[in-house]
Amino acid sequence: MSKNLIRGFLLISVFFFPLQSLAEDVIQLQHLLTVYADDSERMIARPEGLDCTATALIVADTGNDRLVKFTLADGTPKGSSEIKVPELTQPIRVQMNSKGEIFALDGKKRRIVRLNSAGQFVGYLDPKGLSAGTEMVPRSFKIDRKDNIYILDVFSGSVLVLNPEGDVQKEVPVPENAGFFSDLAVGPGGGIFLVDSVYSIVFSAPEGSKGFSPITERLKDMMSFPTGITSDSKGLLYIVDQNGGSIVIFRQDGSFQGRRLAMGWREGLLYYPTQMCVNDNGEAFIADRSNNRIQIFQ
Repeated sequence: MSKNLIRGFLLISVFFFPLQSLAEDVIQLQHLLTVYADDSERMIARPEGLDCTATALIVADTGNDRLVKFTLADGTPKGSSEIKVPELTQPIRVQMNSKGEIFALDGKKRRIVRLNSAGQFVGYLDPKGLSAGTEMVPRSFKIDRKDNIYILDVFSGSVLVLNPEGDVQKEVPVPENAGFFSDLAVGPGGGIFLVDSVYSIVFSAPEGSKGFSPITERLKDMMSFPTGITSDSKGLLYIVDQNGGSIVIFRQDGSFQGRRLAMGWREGLLYYPTQMCVNDNGEAFIADRSNNRIQIFQ
């Protein structure tokens, strides 16, 4: 990738003022790199989703109606490939499973497209065994380490849990009298977490439970409009506050761990970000949508 398109700033810590006193071991976000384009120097436009492993990063380059997959070495992109198929018109969410297969949510068709590791179209993900029939309108989805698929379905008002073959294992209803759920996360122990964008509340459904319960109060003074939530391998929850341009961190019991980053255009700042992922190396990748870039932190 061209040096003028990836700018490294090692050992630069970017912080937003915490809203309350924090413990000394609170997570900090250290800006490493910013990615603006692929290897062909085609600029990324309005990215809305991404997923990462220790060796790969895949981006839903929404403004260009494509996916871009990067090879990673020590958190640094070393090469990229474009994935563009006619069956995927507007990717807004993307996930990879343990086999390297790619799943992407089409924002126009509201269908999840399944691709092989080379980016070739395999088919659509149509869950088998839905209690509501054949209808599904996914808002977001995540894949766990065992390749189970968790879909936030606004049609049925539930989180659908599918095995790797696409069979519905269970349907967990989302809380009633809530605002709007934008995203979900799966913890290392199998618990499911939801973020309510309207009321800024985080909900949890532990492994084996039949419903969600809040683990936080309304946090409008802390999060303006949260749209993304992810969990790391240690179980920390990272919430992307789109309108606040920041990352808010919680433990799985709902205890506040800090608010990091701030709104802006300089590298290390965010402008209407949408999603975040954290790999096992502790490298964090953020889809900085309105800045048309991907930012990498340690």
